[in-house]
Amino acid sequence: MSTEGRKVSSSVINAGKSALNEDQACCQVLRVKRRSTGTHSPSRRRRSSLPNGDGLSLKDDTDTSSEELPFHYWALFDGHAGSGVAVMASHLLHHHIALHLQEVMDILVTPGLVPPTCLGEEPVNQHLGPAQKGLSRAVSLRGAAGAPGSPHAPTARFFSEKKVSHQSLVVGAIENAFKDMDFQIEREKSVYNISGGCTALVVVYLLGNLYVGNAGDSRAIIIRSGEVIPVSSEFTPESERQRLQFLAYMQPHLLGNEFTHLEFPRRIQRREVGKRMLYRDFTMSGWAYKTIDDDDLKFPLIYGEGKKARVLATIGVTRGLGDHHLKVHDSNIFIKPFLSCCPEVQVYPLSQTEHGADDVLVLGTDGLWDVLSNQEVAEAVSGFLGNCDPDDQHRYTMAAQDLVMKARGVLKDRGWRISDDRLGSGDDISVYIIPLMYGNKQN
Repeated sequence: MSTEGRKVSSSVINAGKSALNEDQACCQVLRVKRRSTGTHSPSRRRRSSLPNGDGLSLKDDTDTSSEELPFHYWALFDGHAGSGVAVMASHLLHHHIALHLQEVMDILVTPGLVPPTCLGEEPVNQHLGPAQKGLSRAVSLRGAAGAPGSPHAPTARFFSEKKVSHQSLVVGAIENAFKDMDFQIEREKSVYNISGGCTALVVVYLLGNLYVGNAGDSRAIIIRSGEVIPVSSEFTPESERQRLQFLAYMQPHLLGNEFTHLEFPRRIQRREVGKRMLYRDFTMSGWAYKTIDDDDLKFPLIYGEGKKARVLATIGVTRGLGDHHLKVHDSNIFIKPFLSCCPEVQVYPLSQTEHGADDVLVLGTDGLWDVLSNQEVAEAVSGFLGNCDPDDQHRYTMAAQDLVMKARGVLKDRGWRISDDRLGSGDDISVYIIPLMYGNKQN
């Protein structure tokens, strides 16, 4: 699959919310090389890399090996409270992913090789015959001289081991890369002025699979033969309510004696103390009644509904990068303990399905999805591509531009309006439309 040289994205600044566009994007083709003898571990090679990320370069001039593991990478970063973290992540996150893929490269490039529980152990090949497997098992239970009591005999392993797939190694590499990126942001905030935080939506195409990692409220969908296939989940105060409430219940000091972990339909008034009122705890998906006491008069950990829902009355997303210094207004309560940098990674087996010229992957920041549903996006993209020349390589870029304009709308007397006179998006809007037909298995 190759989209080198093809721009398939579009972006527009918000309708006056801020002076600068806080959305950032990145599109790269990277090639991971095998580690040469004496190469330092990734943790030792990482150093301060602002502004250009040279410290995370994977290429070693002394390595003449031609063996490489290429992968394609797309990402959207939606910044808030400044663009600093979004800019930094757009420059560096793919390097962190490449470093973690480098660690398991030898396993990934060997089909049928079961990942060893400990690196350096004798690998197990799934293609071995029964007799060979039995022989390998017998050898593993004997010593060097073949005698059961040999002092060189390895420890007999009669316990079962989980089978780990190659896909799981890639998922783990992406997850750890997000954590490393967040740690680097925290470390370098003490040296550089890195403002705000950001959500992150990442797509990695590797060995026939699409890996979609999301931390925040951006979204990715696949449009295949007109059908919508969601490939990401959004992380908001409402979707992660129980995780947040449980954390606050276990560590109440994080609330600073100003918030309660319980959720109520509205703020409680002092005259309602002693009455029975609806509430919801971390153990509940439904609602029940409890007797209100003085502690319940504190501000709820999660307050509001939909796009207006906030954690600690401050932030509307619960996963992302940065925000290490973010505090509740006029207090010393840090919000970062409630925010997770860990993405959810979903896998789409791209090479196992034939895709047509109109089958695409759509990535968008929340400025798009706030005003358009999955189905509306699918209909808009399919309708636009259907009216284009299939051989026009610019049609995906034009489709992305058309989608952005549909979400922004037209400026009228009563503000920006989209179809049916609905309010248009007032946020930054960024979109990738990525054709999937280039991932078809080659005969």
